[in-house]
Amino acid sequence: MKIAVVTDSATYLDFEDVKKYNIHVMPITVIFGKQTFLDNVDITTAEFYKRMAADPIMPSTSQITLGQMQDMYDQLADEGYDAVISIHLSSGITTFFNNLEQFVPSVTNIKVYPFDSMIASAGEANLALLAARLVEAGKTPEEIIAALTKFRDTIDAYFVVDDLSHLVHTGRLSNASSLVGNLLRVKPILTFNEDGQIVAIEREHTMRRAYNAIKKKVANAYETTKVPLRFTVINADNADNAERQQQWVTDLHASFPDMVIDESILGPVLGVHVGAGTMAVLWAYDWQQWPV
Repeated sequence: MKIAVVTDSATYLDFEDVKKYNIHVMPITVIFGKQTFLDNVDITTAEFYKRMAADPIMPSTSQITLGQMQDMYDQLADEGYDAVISIHLSSGITTFFNNLEQFVPSVTNIKVYPFDSMIASAGEANLALLAARLVEAGKTPEEIIAALTKFRDTIDAYFVVDDLSHLVHTGRLSNASSLVGNLLRVKPILTFNEDGQIVAIEREHTMRRAYNAIKKKVANAYETTKVPLRFTVINADNADNAERQQQWVTDLHASFPDMVIDESILGPVLGVHVGAGTMAVLWAYDWQQWPV
């Protein structure tokens, strides 16, 4: 059986990994006023943050259309694929996945297995990379979905935004009504809850204090988790954050010398919701060591 792996651009997978593991990435649309851009196709991450800083109107996003998904599935069917593992952005922050689930039964020329990542960014990317590895290992679609479900339970992420107004404006902060009044003046620490929604759980007065709070969670996971973990330090791509990202990585390596640490970015689609200056640490079972 020939199986394809499809995901969306919220993964911010490295281009070389996309090519190496034959992952098909669907770009999500970013909107500035009346102008639309396909994420990292029509607008780069650097261009996006530069424009967002200069534009008085906050940008927004538009879901991948079901027509676009059908075109992708048709293309894969024409290329001889029998099945698709379709991994997408958390249903807790977009209705796309629920719409896709309802649409999939109408796809008749290829078998589609939709999977809700319940996360974004590197967590979603790790799921796609694991799926591709399992395809290479000759696993069936059912076996891959079962493995992804178990793997998803090992993912944890904490992030701190420089300005909460983006999450409030786009409606992606689930507990905004009770917290926003206080959190606009501090550095909130956020995570994804069990429903894949973004929630604020703690507050600190500076980015440094927020990092120290996240580092304690990293240390607990590193010291108590019995499976091999892979950590990712993620930043909303701007000059200040690039330096901060290296500081976080250097400090984590100094504290945990044998820790496996990747680096990633929050590009346009996620930047719309969290804004520039956001930093995150995410971890999960090391997908390269997942038993096959």
